[in-house]
Amino acid sequence: MRFLLSSMTVAVLAGLSPLTASAQAPSCSHTVGMVVSLTGPAGRFGQAASKSVDLAFGELNKAAGASGVAGCKLAVDLRDAQSQGSVAVDQARQLVDLKKVPALIGGIISSVSIPIVTSVTGPAGVVQISPASTSPTLTKLALEGKTNGWFFRTITSDALQGTAAAKYAIDQGMKTLTIIHVNNDFGVNMLAEFKRAFEALGGRIISITPYNAQQSSYNAEVTNALKGDPPALYFIGYPGDGTTIVRTWIQQGGPQKFLLNDGMNAADFIKGVGPQFLANAFGTSSGTNKTPSTEFFASAYPAMSGGFDAGAPAADRAFDAAAILGLAIAHAGKFEAAAIRDSIRKVTDPGGEVVHAGPQGFARAFQLIKEKKPVRYSGVIGAVQFDKNGDIVGPFRTWRIVNGEVTTVGQMTVEDVQAIQAKLPK
Repeated sequence: MRFLLSSMTVAVLAGLSPLTASAQAPSCSHTVGMVVSLTGPAGRFGQAASKSVDLAFGELNKAAGASGVAGCKLAVDLRDAQSQGSVAVDQARQLVDLKKVPALIGGIISSVSIPIVTSVTGPAGVVQISPASTSPTLTKLALEGKTNGWFFRTITSDALQGTAAAKYAIDQGMKTLTIIHVNNDFGVNMLAEFKRAFEALGGRIISITPYNAQQSSYNAEVTNALKGDPPALYFIGYPGDGTTIVRTWIQQGGPQKFLLNDGMNAADFIKGVGPQFLANAFGTSSGTNKTPSTEFFASAYPAMSGGFDAGAPAADRAFDAAAILGLAIAHAGKFEAAAIRDSIRKVTDPGGEVVHAGPQGFARAFQLIKEKKPVRYSGVIGAVQFDKNGDIVGPFRTWRIVNGEVTTVGQMTVEDVQAIQAKLPK
């Protein structure tokens, strides 16, 4: 005798309630590649960013439920770039050529992102979204047609940030300073943009000293930078080397007044140098004031990050990069590069309904996508919009270190920065 069992009976016999059975995640996976620096000078950036991607994909998968994101759950294949361009290219090739990923998150530093896009993702037609690469060279490559429209980033270019930093320095009375900068694409470009704006605004640079990452000692560089008795130091680099350089600066009697780039608002850097020496440390970062996404991230991230706080460099914009990419996959309805690329701008549509990060926000975004309505994701760093080069335009936070904590003290709009740039010599 044959028996026909209802779906409810099958669920009960399997030891599951009907609700649990229907809420099961799909068995297939959409695996996105991720190439970030987990070791080397930018290792802490990549470690923090990888946890953010885990959080974003986890929340998107939960919000999508049994239907999945375009039918499957989101997953990530994480690779270590070791803060080296050649290593990053090799890892990206494995993901693109062997794993056939249609989208990739990374890199962290510009000297890694640039060779990936020129050697791998651009030629192969694979989406690449970086959460932390700020070099203007990436804009130039897009204008020259070398990124082929496949590159995006959730951080503003140094072409804007250098100007914002210059204005903030002048506003804080740092009209004379010396500069120590990392000698790579990021450091050289940030220096050039800052110098052009700072000197046009009446600032004076006593000296400029480049440094190479991961040296055992920076005594010679600091000794050179201290010539001429500068009243302040502008440091352009990464938290690891930055801790050693700023400590050496203090040990050699350098004045305890600092201007710092966005990656230096890191708890490890503050603890390593000593908060008592950073009472006059100022900096700029891309991003807006608090949004519901910011509040969600501040609550959810520390509990799962393995020791990083929500202010860890690259953490917030890595979350947004992953969230935008996941929503774009849902909007595309298929795990194909061209469809995902085109959908990235559709889920950051200025005319769409605003949705935020978190269970309710992501669920609402999926509902809007299902109804074929426009979506405007407003993330941890605010609502972003990508221009034709894959760059975002967004405001900057101005901050200083107070009692060992990075404290936002103001905001500069894109219009503020562009107004300054319009008056600069060409």
